[in-house]
Amino acid sequence: MDFGYTPKLAELKERARALTETIIPFELECEQNNGLTAQAHATIKQAVLDSGLQAINTPTEYGGAGLSVLEQAVVQDELGKLTNALWDTVWRPANPLAHATSEQIERYLIPGARGDRRDAVAISEANAGSDFSSAVTTAKPDGGGYLINGEKWFVTVGDVADYLIVLANVEPDNAPTMFLIDADTPGVSIKHVPRFTHTFVYEHPEFTFDNVRVGADAVLGGIGEGLELTRDWFTEERLMIGARTIGAAERALTLAVDWARDRVQGGQPLINRQLIQGMIADSVVDITTNRALTHQVAWEFDHADLTDPAVRKTLHAKAATVKLAASEASNRVADRAVQIFGGRGYIRDYPVERLWRELRVDRIWEGTSEIQRLVIANEANKRGLDKLLSFPHPV
Repeated sequence: MDFGYTPKLAELKERARALTETIIPFELECEQNNGLTAQAHATIKQAVLDSGLQAINTPTEYGGAGLSVLEQAVVQDELGKLTNALWDTVWRPANPLAHATSEQIERYLIPGARGDRRDAVAISEANAGSDFSSAVTTAKPDGGGYLINGEKWFVTVGDVADYLIVLANVEPDNAPTMFLIDADTPGVSIKHVPRFTHTFVYEHPEFTFDNVRVGADAVLGGIGEGLELTRDWFTEERLMIGARTIGAAERALTLAVDWARDRVQGGQPLINRQLIQGMIADSVVDITTNRALTHQVAWEFDHADLTDPAVRKTLHAKAATVKLAASEASNRVADRAVQIFGGRGYIRDYPVERLWRELRVDRIWEGTSEIQRLVIANEANKRGLDKLLSFPHPV
């Protein structure tokens, strides 16, 4: 067993670190102005292209970086250190696009990989959050195409996306299906843009679809395949959330340790106080153990037979394990960092405050912590604990 980074992984990590350092100066602008100017976005876009880290999950033949899952996790770990979700400016097309037709690849995926188009995944609804199987948006066959009707909530990046990946039930059999819908299609509109606890670089609008007419060529992956594509999307996103949250936790702890070394109270630096030392030690444990787990499961994805349904289901549960453990741990680390900073840790100008505020959603989106526990427990019940608790055996 080799637990060291290969030269390629080390180089990718350094490249992602350099890109992160380039984007960090935009954090305060984003926080204070609730977003970035067009010029700032253009500057970041060019930095992403210069780094070669655009569309890291997309094959090189389509303009992406073509990284393995482990390589993606290493990159996302570094990008996760950015506040205000500026990691999302380093675009990564949604993985259901892997099922795109040749025409859809030309129209959506290739320009998306270049950063010339942006997608937003529209799955959640007012009464369909963690249980996305209860979505009620419909697609009625009509004249060789479909009429889409319904609402979608929490459509992250929806304010800037020029096309949406929409989950809708095709009538009359209510077959869950994904559709590619251009944002400027008649009948597509933003109903509301909620204000959230965090200040992200992009918004999460609510969309309405009122008799939105699309052709048969808008179907992504086939009629009735929507839930399976959604699960695959969630699996990838949960792994990357695990990676990003651990990167965020590392930045929070690094800032807190530096502060504790310099901050003198009662004649001694804070870092000499045992209560502070305990918080630092617990945070080191949270970060290192979860980084190891995240990397392990990402490696397993790269070496697994994903054509085997049982293997895919086990890995789905392992991704849930990563998301649950890492998101909960990173929240603990960020909370301790705020406590170490004291009053300054509660000021938005300080990165630890923003990290603390932003990490809270990682225990909710792409499946709440409670849903992750259900996924893990159901896998233990159906296929046993062995695969969940063991390292994979060589094929």
